[in-house]
Amino acid sequence: MDNEKLTRAEAQGVRYAAELEAHLRWLDSFSAAALGVLAVASGIYTYLGVTSLLDDNGALSFFAAISYSIAVSVGIFVFWSYLIRLLPAVRTVGARLGLFVAMLLGSAAIIAMSSWLNAAALAGAAAVEQHLATTVQDYQTALEQANEIAVSAQSLERDVSRVRQSFEDLSEQEATGDLSGLAGRGAVFRVLRQKSDELLGLETQIASQQPLVAAAFIEGNQILSHMRALTVEPGPIEVRSVQFSEEAVRLSGVITQLRQLSVAQLVNRAAEDLSASVVLPELDGRTVETRAGQQSTIRSVLQVLGQRAETLRRAADTVIAMPPPNEIIYTPISTADAVIRYAGNFAPSWAGAIAIDLLPAVLVFILAITHAAIRSGKSRVGIEDTMTISELRAALSAVTEMDGALRHAQGASDVSAIPQPQGTNGETAPSDQDKPADV
Repeated sequence: MDNEKLTRAEAQGVRYAAELEAHLRWLDSFSAAALGVLAVASGIYTYLGVTSLLDDNGALSFFAAISYSIAVSVGIFVFWSYLIRLLPAVRTVGARLGLFVAMLLGSAAIIAMSSWLNAAALAGAAAVEQHLATTVQDYQTALEQANEIAVSAQSLERDVSRVRQSFEDLSEQEATGDLSGLAGRGAVFRVLRQKSDELLGLETQIASQQPLVAAAFIEGNQILSHMRALTVEPGPIEVRSVQFSEEAVRLSGVITQLRQLSVAQLVNRAAEDLSASVVLPELDGRTVETRAGQQSTIRSVLQVLGQRAETLRRAADTVIAMPPPNEIIYTPISTADAVIRYAGNFAPSWAGAIAIDLLPAVLVFILAITHAAIRSGKSRVGIEDTMTISELRAALSAVTEMDGALRHAQGASDVSAIPQPQGTNGETAPSDQDKPADV
């Protein structure tokens, strides 16, 4: 009973293996053609990717791109043909491991020589547009930072105006005698007016730059608007990149102009000079007591000058401490470099570019599993039990031919073994068949 069950299991295994072999024979009828189509498709996209890297459009560049793409197609076809045939056929673990390592190395080589160029052909223009959009964003950030610094520096005008107004008020008090007790426009009055006039000049200079800052910011936004339009408008990306580069140069000039229009450094230097560079007039009091009062008032004024100067200096330092905008330099980029730099944004394109080259690896694994199943189905029976009718007929025909050849050889050897009569001179006597007939 056990032998009957074992025989039935063996028969089922043989039928299972025969079914798989029939499927493989049908699949083999078009597998080579399918692999060739994949290789040719990869070669076409590789050609498109190569042409995007070549600056020259002449005949030599054309033949160079064609040669490279043909080499890629042939390499992919031959590589996967080897693996499809050999890896499923080997049986030892060492051989399988060696071919698997070879497949990994070959796949890496295919990605290096073809897949990234395929990705450049699939998403190259979109990647360059992404590069333009990212550059526009960087320029916008730099423009806004430069304008913020310039506007913050313009706000120092209020601080300067407040300090100037305080000196004017003190000078008016000195003119009426409420400050030093000596009415008129004496030494103290002249000191106050001197600093008030300096601050008025600084205030006027700051106010004169306000329209320039506003105009530069408006111009920068107009350039940014045109650059944004270039990133999405139809047309060849190469032409748009050239126009984008020209606008980027203009915008860099505007950002530099905004940085130069900042008056923070000017206010800082004016604050340092406010108390350091005081031209003290000659005391004009008629008496010693009057001149002593003027001297005391001037010292108080100088102390106030130092306090006001420190206030202005801290306000200017706050603006100076603001982080400056990054220096943005637009660098044109090829489609192949763009898809590598922005690979994360074009994952589907990369997946398609790699899949068209490495899809045969799935076929290799499928065939390896199928061949292992076939060998498992035949492993418990002998070869005589797995022969098909056509194989059996071929074997019987071969046996028949071999048997006939052996019989022919045996008959020839028997004939040669029969002794022949000899003549008187040692020659073979003619047989009865060789003698002439009697007349």
